[in-house]
Amino acid sequence: MNTDQLITAIVADRSQPIPFGRSFRCAAAAGIAAAGLIFFAAIGPRQDLALALDTWRFLLKFLITVPLAAIASLVVLGMGQPHKWTKSRPLLLLAPLGLLLISALFELFMLPRSLWMVRLVGSNSANCMTLIPLLAMMPLAAFLTVLRRGASFDPGKTGATAGLAAAAIAASFYALNCFDDSPLFVVTWYPLASSIVVAFGYLLGRRILRW
Repeated sequence: MNTDQLITAIVADRSQPIPFGRSFRCAAAAGIAAAGLIFFAAIGPRQDLALALDTWRFLLKFLITVPLAAIASLVVLGMGQPHKWTKSRPLLLLAPLGLLLISALFELFMLPRSLWMVRLVGSNSANCMTLIPLLAMMPLAAFLTVLRRGASFDPGKTGATAGLAAAAIAASFYALNCFDDSPLFVVTWYPLASSIVVAFGYLLGRRILRW
C-alpha cells in the first residue's frame, strides 16, 4: 500500500458514522451526568441519608427506579432500531412496576388503616411533582437528540418511552432527597410526576422523530 492509498483508507475510516448503539449509550451517559450535576448542585440528598440507608423502604425506591431506568432505556434503544426490535422487550418493564405494586400492598398490610392516607399523601408531593420532571429534562433531551438518528417505527410511543426512561433516571436522583419512603407515596406520586415527562416525550416524539 502506497502513501496515497493509506491516506484514502484513513479518511474513509474516519468518515464512517458512529454506530447508533454507541451514540445512544453516550447520550444516556450524558443525560444521567447532567441530571446528577443539577441534583447535587441545586438540590442535594437528604440530611439523614446515613440513617435512611439502614431502612428497607428507602432502599426499595432504588430497587424500583434504577432497574426501570435501565430497562426503559434498553426498550428505547430497540425502538430506535426496528431491525432489532422485539415485542417481548417492553414486558420487562413489568418487573420493577410489579415490585412497586407488591410493596404498596405489603405496606397496606403492615400499617393500620388510620395511617394509609398519611403515608400516601406524605409531605413532599409538591417537590416530587416538580423535581422529577425538572431533573428528567436533560436525559429526555439527550434521548430524543440521538433518536433522531434512528428510524423509530412509532415516533409517539418511542418519545413516550424515552420520557419514561428519563423520568426513572430523574426519580433515582430525587429519591435521595425525598423524605417520604413509604411505598404508598412512591406508587402514587412518582408515577404521577413521571406521567408529565411521558406525555411531554410523546408529544415531542411525534413532532421530531418522524421520518
